[in-house]
Formats: sequence, structure tokens, C-alpha cells
Amino acid sequence: MDNSGREPDGWEIFRDILEERRKSSDLSHALRTFNPQPYRGGPPCSTSALNRTVLESQYLRYVIQQVSAESGELQEVIKEEAAGMLEEMAQNIQMGFIRFLAFILSKVFKRLFRRIHINEEGLQRVQQAIQECPVVLMPNHRSYMDFLVLSYTFFTYNLNIPVIAAGIPLMGMKVFGEIFRRLYWAVLSEYVKAIVRTGYAPIEFYVEGLRSRTLKSLTPKLGMMQMVLEPFFKGEVYDIALVPVSVSYERLLEESLLAHELLGVPKPKETTMGLLKARKVLEEDYGTMHICFGHPISVRELAKGKINRGEYNLVPRDLPMKLSEGSQAFVNATAHTVVRLQEANMVLSSWSLMATILMQNLGGIDCDSLTQQTQWLRRLALDFGAHLDWPEQLSCSEVLSLNLSLHRSVVRCEEGRVLLAEEEPQGSGGPEDTVLRLAVIALMCASYRNQTLHVFVRPALLALSMHAAATSRRDEIFNYFRFLQGVFSIEFIFIPGRAVEDFEEACSLLRKCGAIQIIDQDVTMTEVGHATTSFLRAILEPYIEAYQIVFRYLTEENVLVFTERDFVPAVRSYAVKLILSGALTSYDVLSSDTQKNVLAALLRLDAATKTRRAEQTDFRVNKAAINRIGDVLAGRIPPQTASYSRL
Repeated sequence: MDNSGREPDGWEIFRDILEERRKSSDLSHALRTFNPQPYRGGPPCSTSALNRTVLESQYLRYVIQQVSAESGELQEVIKEEAAGMLEEMAQNIQMGFIRFLAFILSKVFKRLFRRIHINEEGLQRVQQAIQECPVVLMPNHRSYMDFLVLSYTFFTYNLNIPVIAAGIPLMGMKVFGEIFRRLYWAVLSEYVKAIVRTGYAPIEFYVEGLRSRTLKSLTPKLGMMQMVLEPFFKGEVYDIALVPVSVSYERLLEESLLAHELLGVPKPKETTMGLLKARKVLEEDYGTMHICFGHPISVRELAKGKINRGEYNLVPRDLPMKLSEGSQAFVNATAHTVVRLQEANMVLSSWSLMATILMQNLGGIDCDSLTQQTQWLRRLALDFGAHLDWPEQLSCSEVLSLNLSLHRSVVRCEEGRVLLAEEEPQGSGGPEDTVLRLAVIALMCASYRNQTLHVFVRPALLALSMHAAATSRRDEIFNYFRFLQGVFSIEFIFIPGRAVEDFEEACSLLRKCGAIQIIDQDVTMTEVGHATTSFLRAILEPYIEAYQIVFRYLTEENVLVFTERDFVPAVRSYAVKLILSGALTSYDVLSSDTQKNVLAALLRLDAATKTRRAEQTDFRVNKAAINRIGDVLAGRIPPQTASYSRL
């Protein structure tokens, strides 16, 4: 097995699945015997039988009757529409096509990647779980390649190909509207639940909902999560295994595309084959990819003492039922827990550490200084529990050289200094176009920095809280910590109701690396801790600055009521002017995702409201509330007092 120089931290051992493909026939691999072990909890179920079960279910009949009554259409017409929706989402893929795809993907992956590392022990755990209960694979979503690589991996290891549960663009349907959207979601819901009930195949879905354009984890979407858990709530299955899957890329195929999207460039139609057909893509080197299958989570064990399944006996199983507040909280906490486990099993590349340092030195940095700081950051990341892909046989300067070559689209080296690359200008443009060209590269680099943020965010929040509170009192520092978590709860992943545990984790990590000491009720900096805490604060500084810029725009400009469509380009234009004037040096605020996250945070903090009307949503802000949040964020006034029961 190939450990690829991974840190000897006693963690999972990875195997390169492309190694054998480079030595033996791709055709024989595609044509080999494929006989996966079935689910033992019920008889095998064909695709046609599964679809028939969905269309004939009492629940779907109930929804069809409702839609027919509200739309005036005959039930037969509505049922045909439902059958068309099901045919589009159901995956009746023939074995011949799977083998053809396996042959093609073997060729493609060997062109794109040096290595694809899989933790085989994790796959063995998945294989065992598939035989015992319904399995739900929950990968993070960073690239169009994610589902292809996972399906290819399951074929390679003789496991049932997962069914990908995902919505389709509703606007592309012949008939659409609120009524038929409800029909679509009813069909999707019943399809997903039927797969869970029968153990037809593992289900794969992205709990983040969308592909992350910033390479940070997204706040989980709960609709699909509720669908897969409902059969357990209603006692239709004994247990469900949730498997967090962490997909890590050393270099992303869509790195430039994503940065342009964040700056408002319309994205092309999302097709994986369209991406692969691009000749330039196939000529590039995308380094190493890691896929880590986490330990299966038993929903039954997770729900003990939290869910009363008896309440679902009061309504027939086939009819829709709104989840209780307790069940909704359980779904939310479970989804956040899965995303945190995805983050915990991510494998960071040496380049991600270098990108983190580069984003604090946008004007460039000496090669020697970058090498030394990367070594220091590597030790800190390991202290904080990160998993690193670091070639032990190479010196740090050699690692830097490799990264400069692999990521030449982002960085360049001139006269002993590492600088951000420059995008070629498209014709003659003004100063604003120059800023946006620089921003493309900066956001590309930021996306690789973002891969590390889950490791540093809690200690960074503590470092920022200690600095802002200007006191050593533990309770006052916690107040700032909790406030910052509230502000950035859309930006980073925090499990609801665990602020105290997150604070204690941050204290433990900073104490472990020698940056702080805790005596009684006082948290103080050590003599050697200033460099660490300053660096951690600098990691969050672009986000602090971005949020403050949006706050300024909303309070200083004549902004009363606006739509998101108007808000994003207006903030971008406002920020570009600040960059041109020299008042702003960070490019993170130009990201549409960051701008939308600020707006979502203000809604959550009751500093903004939204009203839906016709085809758009209007937002209205409370300027006094925004000013107060900005003042607390800047450390000018303290946050409201919170209780810290474990002090």
C-alpha cells in the first residue's frame, strides 16, 4: 500500500487506485466480474419494481389528488407528469454502460491526476454496512468530478454503484409552477425513501446542497437529509448508516471557473462531460486527490434519547407529516455533525498551507521566508489535528518548487520572491477591469487557503476574542467568542448549541501549542504565543474586513429596500472603488458568496428582514442594528453577556 509520505499520525492508510491502472489493461478492468454483496435486510429489488412502488405509493396518490384538485388537471395527467419526473431522476443504468464508463474514466483519471488515494479500511467499513442496513453516502462537494470518482471507486472495489439523489432544474420542465414543484418534490421524496426502505442501493447526496465555489464547507441543506431520515423516524427501517465522505483536491479542475463565477461571470451549463471535453483540461496536471470514507454513523445510536418515534404512529405512515421541533433540531444537528466529520477527515496539501501564508502577503513574499513559515504552519496544523499530504522525502524548498510548478496558474516566482500570477487582459479595460483581473487570481489562491480554515477557525476565533475583549477574564472572552460564532455561523460550520464545547476545544488547542495558559478564570497569552495568535487573527481578517465593508455599504449608502440581484453587483462596485482608492487591500469582499453570507448573517441576527413578492425577494435592513454589530466586531463595544456554565 502507498502511504505517499503521509504524516505518521496513526491515521488511515491510503492506496493509490491509479497505480494498478498504469500497469494493467483498462479494458480488462472494465470487463472484470462485478458481483457486489447485496443488502441482507430484504429481497433484491429491480429498478422497474422500485419505480412502480414509488408511483403506486399511497403518499404519491395523496399528493396527486391534491395537485389535481388545485390545478384542475385530471389525475391521470398528473400521474403521467409524475412518471416523467421519476424517469428523469431514476437511474436505470445498464451494466454495459457502467463498464464503458469505467474504461473511459480509467483513461481520463490517469491523464488528470498523479494519484487518487482511497482509505481502503473505510471502504471495507462501507461494504460491511451496505449488507446490514441502508447506507447513505454524504460526500462534500467541490467539483463536478466528485460523483464520477466515487462511482468509479465503488466499481473498482466491487461495491453497489450508489444512486445519486439530486434535484433537476425545475425551469427546464414542460409544466412548472408552485403546484408542480410540490409534485416534483413529492416524487423525489418518495423515490429517496423507497430506496432507503428497500436497501436497493447506497444513496449518495450532497448535504451542502450545492458545489462549494470557495472550497469551504457550506451550511447544510436539510430537505434531502429529512427525506433519508424519515423512514427511520416512522419505524420503517431499524437503522440507517450515514457515511461522511471527504474528497480533497490538490488542484481543482474548475479553479478559474469558480473564481470568475464569484465575480459575477455567468457560469456555463453544468455538464461534467463538457468539462472533460475541454482539451486544455486534459493537458493539465491536477496532482493528487484523496477520498476518505469516514466511520458509518448509526442513526439509531445518534437518536437515542433525542427522538420519540412513537409520535409518528399517530399518523398513517403513507401520509405526509410535519416533523416536530425536536425532530427538526435533530435533523439540523445531524447534518452539521456530518459536515464537521467531512472536515475532520480532509487531507490538506502543502500547497493549501502555502496559500494560507500567501493570502497574508498579497504583495509577495521571499521564497526563503515562505519556506520557513510553511514549516512553522505545518507544525501548527499538526498540533491542531490536521491530516497532511506531505512528501517526507523532499525538503521544504523542494516542496515549494513542486507547488510553484503545479499551481503556475495562481503563483509565479520572480527574483527570489513568490507573487500571485496575473491573468491575461481581455482587450483594453479600465481600472475596474484591472482590479477584477487581480481579484480572479486572488480568489483562486483564497480557495486553497479556505481548505485549511476548518482546522484554524476555532483557535482563530479565540485569538480574536482575546484581542477584542482586552481582558483575561474567561467569561468575557467567551462572550466575544459566542458573538463571533453567531456572526460567522453561515461562513463556517458550527454545530448548533455547542458554543461552549467549541470554546473549550479552542482553549485546548492554543494551550497545546503553548500560545496561552489558563489559570483559574483567566486566559492569558504566553511569551511565545503572540506570533501564533497574530497569525490566527490574520486568517480571519479578510472576513472581518469584508463584513465591515458590506455593513458600511448598507448603512452609509442610500440603501433602504433592495433585492439580492441588485445587492451583489452594488457591493462589488462599492468595494472596487475602495480598492482603487487604496482604502481596501483584500479581495475577499468581491466574492458573491461572501456578500450573500453577510446578508444571511444579518437576517439571522435580526438586523435585516426579507419579504417575498411576485418573482423576487425584497430585503430591508435595520441600520442601527447593523451599526451595533459592526461596533462589536471592531471591539468598540462589548457583546451582550452570555452564560458560560462550565466556568
